[in-house]
Amino acid sequence: MIDFARARRTMVDNQLRTSGITDWRILDVMNRVPRETFVPEERRALAYIDENVKLSAGRTMLAPASLGRLIQLAEVGPQDKVLDVGCGTGYSTAVLAGLAASVTGLEDDAELAAAANDALRAQGIANAEVVVGALENGAPKSAPFDVIIIEGAVDQVSTTLFRQLGDEGRLVAVHGHGNAAVAHVYVKSGKDISSRPAFNASIPVIASFAEAPAFRF
Repeated sequence: MIDFARARRTMVDNQLRTSGITDWRILDVMNRVPRETFVPEERRALAYIDENVKLSAGRTMLAPASLGRLIQLAEVGPQDKVLDVGCGTGYSTAVLAGLAASVTGLEDDAELAAAANDALRAQGIANAEVVVGALENGAPKSAPFDVIIIEGAVDQVSTTLFRQLGDEGRLVAVHGHGNAAVAHVYVKSGKDISSRPAFNASIPVIASFAEAPAFRF
């Protein structure tokens, strides 16, 4: 039988700390949230490996270090309102709920969203919920957000998501494919959006954020 508590501590020490994650709040919450309860039962033994875990045909749970680095880049504060785009079964939403005032997870797969809400309730997490909708459309009824994190690589970020950021809000996204992909943080100031590249991050692409193919002659 797997000792998940021990696996969780090993994850924090051997995956998160060695990947440059220094924010003690992130290390603490990822040591407390039982990642295995957000993994489909047939893949639960893989919950703490240093790899992405497949959830469905179009969604994966990011490897712990990848998720931790994206959250650290967003600088989530205890008063922040967060939108977690492409949240899968809700593990990232649960982690963010331990750092922020409130979290809205967004998922376009209704079955994954239902599993996410069940897992969040089972953990007694009251400041987070997962809603179903097109990822590129965000969650306008809950906007504006202080932080938006996209849980997958994109070719482009929809302007709709930028409009849902509050003033001084941050949006974190990974642009590109494979090992050449780079995590960026965007900051909204008034009507202006600034961006800065942060680090290479090879994570799965979210199809709904893919650039439309151009015609070639």
